[in-house]
Amino acid sequence: MKNKAVIIILGIIASLNLYAQQNPVIFADVPDQSIIRVGNAYYMSSTTMHLSPGVPIMKSKDLINWQLVNYAYNTLADTDEMNLENGKQTYGKGTWASCLRYHNGVYYLSTFSQTTWKTYIYTTKDIEKGPWEEHSFQPMLHDHTLFFDDDGTIYMIYGVRKLHIVELKEDLSGIKPETDRVLIEDVTIPSGSNGGLGEGSQLFKVNGKYYLFNITWPKGGMRTVVIHRADKITGPYEGRLALQDLGVAQGGMVDTPNGKWYAYLFRDFGSVGRIPYIVPIKWEDGWPVIGINGKVPETLDLPVSKGLIPGIVASDEFNRIKKGNNGLQLVWQWNHNPDNRFWSLTQRKGYLRLTAGRTDSDFLMARNTLTQRTFGPVCSGSACVEIAGMKDGDRTGLCLLQKNYGLVGVKKIGDDNYIYMVNAGSGEPVEQANIPLSGNRVYFKAECDFRDRTDTARFFYSLDNKTWNVIGEPLKMTYTLPQHFMGYRFGLFNYATKEAGGFADFDYFRISKQIENN
Repeated sequence: MKNKAVIIILGIIASLNLYAQQNPVIFADVPDQSIIRVGNAYYMSSTTMHLSPGVPIMKSKDLINWQLVNYAYNTLADTDEMNLENGKQTYGKGTWASCLRYHNGVYYLSTFSQTTWKTYIYTTKDIEKGPWEEHSFQPMLHDHTLFFDDDGTIYMIYGVRKLHIVELKEDLSGIKPETDRVLIEDVTIPSGSNGGLGEGSQLFKVNGKYYLFNITWPKGGMRTVVIHRADKITGPYEGRLALQDLGVAQGGMVDTPNGKWYAYLFRDFGSVGRIPYIVPIKWEDGWPVIGINGKVPETLDLPVSKGLIPGIVASDEFNRIKKGNNGLQLVWQWNHNPDNRFWSLTQRKGYLRLTAGRTDSDFLMARNTLTQRTFGPVCSGSACVEIAGMKDGDRTGLCLLQKNYGLVGVKKIGDDNYIYMVNAGSGEPVEQANIPLSGNRVYFKAECDFRDRTDTARFFYSLDNKTWNVIGEPLKMTYTLPQHFMGYRFGLFNYATKEAGGFADFDYFRISKQIENN
């Protein structure tokens, strides 16, 4: 009888764990988070680098279920690098680590760019609808944190290893002269061992004290959170190792309306990208203590995730025009700046039309590739495309975008069409299949397996949307540095190699949490 009771209790505990929120809270590429709470709502910004629109803004009521609501900008700059023109690109650059703040009724979103070498501050009174006003200046302040002190002074702390503090002009047009000074000489593990990095600054003020979060990376070790504390913003600062577990690091902290505190951090997780974690905080002797006995918990005392759909990624039937993102759903971002003359949701009702506006010889340099995130632990994306508008030399289809990309699509040679697959998993693109196609409508699918960092993708095609055929070899997905510096993304593409003006019509894009070999 006693054993039976134990079994029942264990069963109840197991069933409760099934409904406990799991870490990571988002199994997709949402790095460099900055989170604020305004009333009962949380807002989060993240890094999307060379994609347009840029710096996504997400909203949540519970720190777990997030919905895309806006972007800070439509295009960062009208340059050859951002436009993929004259052989130039800005993969892995664009804008990095943003800082989101709310002060006196205004939302502030600051970031910086290694493409333009500027620091940007975007402001709005309505974070969900905008509009945003841009302020920019030089120099570029790397991995900075924006901070409004109680006396109204505006600060930025920035740098790598050696951290600097500056005061900003009230109109946000630049740095006040002669205010740049060293704040912390060397951000390292407080024990004195070589900490490496020392970046990702995020500053907070709680109960009159200043808390500065940074990431370090000890030689031979893992990404680590270090917190420095001071009574004055200018220091002196005392540092502590705050968390060293699973490589979960870089971020900051936020409180809940009922007084609980959490750290928001992320973890490098192979080709899916850098994935967010939420870790509980308790306060001891005026210090935020992150984790449970120094560890990142697998489960959290927070509401259960309702899934990534439609919060971060979404299927799209292209059958209606939505507000924002020029009519596209907010989950979509273009690879670099789009040329808005050559895509449409209205030229053929219920379809996304991608028209080749120029010729390109390299897939990664082709313009107007439309992307959204992949996600784990497994996922698939499928698309239907009609090809009657293609011209000789055109290429169209479905891709998994990264430096070592993979794609399946249709290429037109003369009057003939062929289904083809390209695998760049080795670092160089290799065409692995070339199958004659007689019809004008074809279906494509890409499946991603990120379980235990398997990081493998397979591609399929179908002529009837019922029977699916594997094409090419599995793609070994690789998170490349310093090149693309982001997780793999689904992409819809169409480009010309001989003559501009051809087009492809995408009927839909659909995502799933399932793959064939689940």
